[in-house]
Amino acid sequence: MRAFSLLLSLLALCWAPLVTAQELPALGADRSQVSVSGLSSGGFMAVQYSVAWSSEVMGVGVVAGGLYNCGAVFRAAGAKPFCMDQAWSATSSWAAVTGFARDRVIDPVSNIARQRVYLFTGSNDHVVVPAMMRALRDFYALARVPTFSLAFVDRLPASHAFVSATVGGRCEEETAIYVVQCAEDGRRYDQPYEILHHIYRLQHAPAAALSARPIAFDQRLYGSGLAAMANTGYAYVPEACRRTPGCRVHVVFHGCVQSVESLGGSGVIYAQLGYNRWADTNRIILLYPQVDKSPSWGGMPLTWQANPYGCWDWWGYSQWFGFQLRHGLQIDTVRRMVTRLEQRP
Repeated sequence: MRAFSLLLSLLALCWAPLVTAQELPALGADRSQVSVSGLSSGGFMAVQYSVAWSSEVMGVGVVAGGLYNCGAVFRAAGAKPFCMDQAWSATSSWAAVTGFARDRVIDPVSNIARQRVYLFTGSNDHVVVPAMMRALRDFYALARVPTFSLAFVDRLPASHAFVSATVGGRCEEETAIYVVQCAEDGRRYDQPYEILHHIYRLQHAPAAALSARPIAFDQRLYGSGLAAMANTGYAYVPEACRRTPGCRVHVVFHGCVQSVESLGGSGVIYAQLGYNRWADTNRIILLYPQVDKSPSWGGMPLTWQANPYGCWDWWGYSQWFGFQLRHGLQIDTVRRMVTRLEQRP
């Protein structure tokens, strides 16, 4: 554990020269080319965001996430662990989506059918079990996502984690950073590539050297305080996207205990996971919004804290009603960030 803490400290020092938190740049990004992905609570948030604003999202990648509205139902029933290993049906989720759309608190469900969807579950995931991701696959079938637009990957023995080609622990082992490396056909599985390629059909090889460095930005400018999010978020903007408008935008939602603060200042998610090198040569702006652990006062038990593990809100800790809807506090905050990137310079 001491060695791991030392490693995180060194990584934090390595990425310390980030610019001071600032406003996101207005880059004239392509409004029709916005996509999202995430792990665990970030996977749930990717589903929520892409369903709530389905008219504005053309692709989604979900790694060990789950069904839309599941957290709200299980919270109301007082059951735990909130859709991670308890069965809930795709039809129930779809009924909630169609009901919300009918009430016009999310976008029309017909938009979901045009999205490109990547779903991943590891056979050694004991946190969000593979059955949950199979139910999510059934949800997208109900949404009439064509088979050629829906990728479902369940063949790797991964634990509950992002799968990176460049950083992480052993594939089948749980790691403190929830990032692992897995081999397939003698090669490391590159999940950031697989997600971005499925959504965008990448045309160029990854950058050998990045054209820019990640930037820190002030999330409070977009409503992060009210949304129970961190003050600081991160983004990667390829140099080409600063010079020429029209780049695409991909939002990466970290999992629980994966924010920069939770990892002791490490930039492993926003700087090392592998998204940036593919984005750099394929004109994709990457947004890495952040949620930190809720503060603890006087040794208060974790079970009494709203968000003790720094998860995205998929069960209602930031607001009792509406967190999963179009103007849910966290969803709206992230959309404001995306809208800023879409503004003309």
